[in-house]
Amino acid sequence: MLDFEEELKKFQPSLEVEELGDAIYQDDLTDMTDLLREVIEQTKQDDPQ
Repeated sequence: MLDFEEELKKFQPSLEVEELGDAIYQDDLTDMTDLLREVIEQTKQDDPQ
């Protein structure tokens, strides 16, 4: 059986949109666009033309 009072004590509200954006972007994360740019640059450097 669930103890609702105990569960309410453990509850932490989710982040607001602005806070979530700050939490995500505080770390410099590589995304798919960054990876594709890196592959294109490497291809250009390896291309003998």
